[in-house]
Amino acid sequence: MTTTASKTGTDTVTVSRGAESVDPATLPVRPGEEAWTTDEVHELHTELISELERLQNEIDAAEAAISGLMRDSNDGAGDDQVDAGTKNISRESELALANNARDSLAQTERALARLEGVGFGTCESCGQAIGKARMQAFPRATLCVQCKAKQERR
Repeated sequence: MTTTASKTGTDTVTVSRGAESVDPATLPVRPGEEAWTTDEVHELHTELISELERLQNEIDAAEAAISGLMRDSNDGAGDDQVDAGTKNISRESELALANNARDSLAQTERALARLEGVGFGTCESCGQAIGKARMQAFPRATLCVQCKAKQERR
């Protein structure tokens, strides 16, 4: 089943809701871990869908705030340096928050696509299982703990 949710303006987010198409037996696990269950897959899928919606709302709110700050910056005639600096910092902060939310949204969309398709739970670097516990804690993970540690040391 696919749901299309229209957001503000021209943005349209299409969210596939295909948890029932995921066979838990195909999801990799590390040695010693129990296999995925259907309930765990559905819970993870629901969590990713909720995260998509939350992030989109966060982006919409940040864009509205940025728009307001941009309007306010034009009528700043007579502002002293401190006021102008404060407005710039607020604007830069909102832009950074919006960009972080967009990055998280892209990662979440990718995790959902991997869950519903191919590659969820498999390390993109070494090809080994990432680990069920890690995927439950951070479903957007694309690297196992060892490969992530190597990446962070670089």
